[in-house]
Amino acid sequence: MKRPYTVLLIVPTGIGAAIGGYAGDALPVARAISQVADCLITHPNVLNGAQLYWNLPNALYVEGYGLDQVAAGRWGLRPVHQNRVGLVLDQGIEPDLRLRQLQAADATRATLGLNLTEYIVTDTPLNVSLKTAASGATWGTIEHPDSLLRAVDQLIHQAGAQAIAVVARFPDDPGSTALQQYRQGQGVDPLAGAEAVISHLVVRTFQIPCAHAPALSPLPLDRSVSPRSAAEELGYTFLPCVLVGLSQAPQFVTARSLPQVGDVWADQIDAVILPATACGGSAVLSLSHSSTRIITVAENTTTLHVTPERLNISALQVQSYVEALGVLVCDRAGISAAALHPNVTAVQGLVDW
Repeated sequence: MKRPYTVLLIVPTGIGAAIGGYAGDALPVARAISQVADCLITHPNVLNGAQLYWNLPNALYVEGYGLDQVAAGRWGLRPVHQNRVGLVLDQGIEPDLRLRQLQAADATRATLGLNLTEYIVTDTPLNVSLKTAASGATWGTIEHPDSLLRAVDQLIHQAGAQAIAVVARFPDDPGSTALQQYRQGQGVDPLAGAEAVISHLVVRTFQIPCAHAPALSPLPLDRSVSPRSAAEELGYTFLPCVLVGLSQAPQFVTARSLPQVGDVWADQIDAVILPATACGGSAVLSLSHSSTRIITVAENTTTLHVTPERLNISALQVQSYVEALGVLVCDRAGISAAALHPNVTAVQGLVDW
């Protein structure tokens, strides 16, 4: 009997990916791959669409830092039926906007049946600031990370939280060129890099699933908003997709000493798919030294220029995700993709005597 076929889908955050750089617009790719793979591993940037989400029973929702640890073989993933999700709210969120987050949380409890703990407000405003690198990629900082970590610690040890959702107040800049470009399906998500900093900090410190949703004032109506960004126009909060994802996010296993059936480790990842110009991440570099097939998608352009060739990584480049799906189908079936072309070369001798 064949073992489960496992695929890792990566679309790095905050680099202006043509597919997956906006409001959950890589979710259709994830849905398609989930029909080919027995197990799909991917991260919040792929699956989060603000008010929109999709239940993929065979998908594992894994935060980026945790994903890097898994790819390096340091951690494994243990699927769960349900997590108790704790909610951290930034003290810097205004009362009305805070209430919107709490109403969204209550809605997921009443309408979706999610299991949430009590929430907590940080003891100090986190004071998020946004930055842009020379490449155009976005990142950010929080002034009081210690306040965030104290809040998470209380949710874990006093409320029994098994996963953490964080809502931080992000700066409003409705007139910025970057925001206008993003709403029109161009440029780079100005918030994504800072969001990653927040979730990375929590996962690194507590080895627990975490994802982030920004708190922002509602934007004025704009008829030119791109379909790729439109999911963020639907409500007052981006929290629902985060709570849904975390509700069944796998727990991290930090040692192989007590294995369980169903645990997933790096040596079980059959293929990884990512944009062709974004190959410099820790997860891909780790997997490049393994038997995992690396598939890069040329059509998914980014602001980066880090190709497999520049890193001396062996990878199969395809033009589109549709073509990548064909490769996965062949790979899972044990068929050489070359056999699907009209010209098949003759077998060659290793040594010509």
